[in-house]
Amino acid sequence: MIGYCFRNKRLLERALTHSSYNREKNTKHQDNERLEFLGDAFFDAIVSAELFQKMEKSSEGQLTKTRASIVCEESLAAAARKIEMGKYILMGHGEEVTGGRERTSTLADAMEAVIGALYLDGGYHRTRDFVLRTFAETIEAAVQGKLFSDYKSEIQEVLQKRGRSRIISYEIDREEGPDHDKTFFVHLSCDGKVLGEGSGKSKKEAEQNAAKAALDTLKRSEK
Repeated sequence: MIGYCFRNKRLLERALTHSSYNREKNTKHQDNERLEFLGDAFFDAIVSAELFQKMEKSSEGQLTKTRASIVCEESLAAAARKIEMGKYILMGHGEEVTGGRERTSTLADAMEAVIGALYLDGGYHRTRDFVLRTFAETIEAAVQGKLFSDYKSEIQEVLQKRGRSRIISYEIDREEGPDHDKTFFVHLSCDGKVLGEGSGKSKKEAEQNAAKAALDTLKRSEK
């Protein structure tokens, strides 16, 4: 699946164990949340170092924006779908029947967890090789500015140009649905004024949608 043979098979199993599996099966399996935390850190560091090398003339702001378009749920989930990671994830029945194997947030979390497990089992260099191989096309597209938009970075730039960037915040208004299929509702505010609202199956997705809504509102106000 990932071009690497784990010495500790339990690490890989843990990386592919969704929290719903333990809740429903009442097993002693460890879920992948801690490995996700570790994988997120290494994914960020590896991509940052690669962009630093590839974009020698870019400013810190450009590097940050480019990295944000790579280190996000969409690109992680896309990479997971490409290697059919979803069919290997251990999850509860409720999660599965509601589309868990194709859910963007679930796939992104599993990919980060696998990166974390790979680091523990094979070390930094093998982890770096996997990340750069798996995300090669994504990184190249981002460097060329052809990747999907990072609305959070874009709204921040727009507000900075307007001199309204003192306090930009995202707040969760409410959550709906069961634990295995939650929808988050978020609003974006700047200097105490609500500029946009959004929803999504993860907090990150909801924040991106709120930022997009804010951008749309600002663009309409300019006409």
